[in-house]
Amino acid sequence: MSFPDTQSKSSVVNATANTAIIFAIAGAVALLHILTNGRYGFHRDELQFLSDALHLDWGFVAYPPLTPFLERILLAIFGVNIAWLRVSAVIAQCAVIILTGLMTRELGGSRAAQFIAALAVAFSPLEIFEGHEFQYTSFDLLWWVLAAYFVVRLLKSGDPRWWLGIGAALGLGLETKYAIVFYIAGIVAGLVFTAARRYFKSGWFWAGVAIAFLIFLPNLLWLARHDWISYTFLEHIHARDVGEGRAKGFLLGQFYVAANAAAAPLWIAGLIAFLRDRRYRMIAFMYLVPLALLFVGKGRHYYMAPAYPMLIAKGSVVQLRRLSRLPRWGRITIGAIWSAAFVYVSAFVCAILLPLASSGPLKQFALANSYDLREEIGWNDLVRTVAQIRDSLPADERAHLGITTSNYGEYGAIDVLGRAYGLPQPIGTSNSEWLRGYPTPPPTTLFVIGLTRAQANSIFTSCRWAGHNGNSEGARNEESVHHPDIFVCGLPRWPVAVLWQEHEDFQ
Repeated sequence: MSFPDTQSKSSVVNATANTAIIFAIAGAVALLHILTNGRYGFHRDELQFLSDALHLDWGFVAYPPLTPFLERILLAIFGVNIAWLRVSAVIAQCAVIILTGLMTRELGGSRAAQFIAALAVAFSPLEIFEGHEFQYTSFDLLWWVLAAYFVVRLLKSGDPRWWLGIGAALGLGLETKYAIVFYIAGIVAGLVFTAARRYFKSGWFWAGVAIAFLIFLPNLLWLARHDWISYTFLEHIHARDVGEGRAKGFLLGQFYVAANAAAAPLWIAGLIAFLRDRRYRMIAFMYLVPLALLFVGKGRHYYMAPAYPMLIAKGSVVQLRRLSRLPRWGRITIGAIWSAAFVYVSAFVCAILLPLASSGPLKQFALANSYDLREEIGWNDLVRTVAQIRDSLPADERAHLGITTSNYGEYGAIDVLGRAYGLPQPIGTSNSEWLRGYPTPPPTTLFVIGLTRAQANSIFTSCRWAGHNGNSEGARNEESVHHPDIFVCGLPRWPVAVLWQEHEDFQ
């Protein structure tokens, strides 16, 4: 009678060891981010989220409310501390890594398969980037992967109660980024066109639908009250992206942006295996349908990144089994080639997307190759310059001062970082800034940021040049190249109501 007990203890030990490996990978990635995330400064997108966090609502023009809500909690605890404010994104990416390993285990993967899948996802470009900066995509990625894990558990066990978890994950996704509707379309198609359609008859499925709807309901009501303004915003941004060529290279980007380039043999094998597997075929639709919709609709390549961990999980299982059937020399050769390719690609990804160095050639390489890292440079310089200009004004001009901005990065910098200098809340027309309106009583002296002299003179009276918006690093980014001047102006040339109606900007 002792043999089953011994076998059971052995299984527990193996499972514990497997879990420890997955957590070790997640911990190593977390440490990498913790050691580097305090370098440089906030990204312009992060400043928008932080600014919205200071003006909480059930929705924002550019996105649902969950990301600003999470950052409001961290602001309340840690203040404006860049490393701590990015902790939420680090935790989200660690969870993605862990879920990938657990998904691999549920699909029958060995310890080696779990290790490879977790590692391949950990060093995919989007996962690396999303652990460095908190964006709504940081959490959107988590909800896609969490839903996929629950679907795997559902299809493996046949227990319809997993629909409660799926519904909760999708509801949180809807409160994070609207693009998850493409994933939902894939889930529905997978149900319709596979044997999983039987779940339509389950009360647990409809309970999951209800949970998703209830979680999303506050934002849905906000959208209705604001005339579906986010839909108008998304139309505008999509047209801009297509017009500027940002949607080009969608399919090619699946290989080097949406997933680690060295992981292509894994996710391709995973997709094929899901298509062939009657039990798990639904998951293939969860990838193929969003891919087709985004390709036809001219979406950007990174929108598909959250769908790859589930493919990599299955592909790691399949490829390791194939490898095990080869002679020893074949296993060693293929393993060495893949490992070398993976290390090279991962090192390149980290060097471009992370602030690994605070100075020297590695920093210059990153800034030369990463637009997003360049966008982290100069916001403190801008706020400091504005404060110095303010301090140089006569007292009567300082008494009724307003600061206008032309984009959400400038607005967020003044709103969040400017509080340490006693700067007033800025006046902006981008995204949700426009909804906050023009201040009452209106300021009589205005700092104008982000406009050319001709633009400033066309909107405001008595404009004079007051300072330069550059950065101490000499980085060439949008602010230093396209918005280099700061002006001090008088009142607007038109009534505020007219001015505000004509300047609702989507960015």
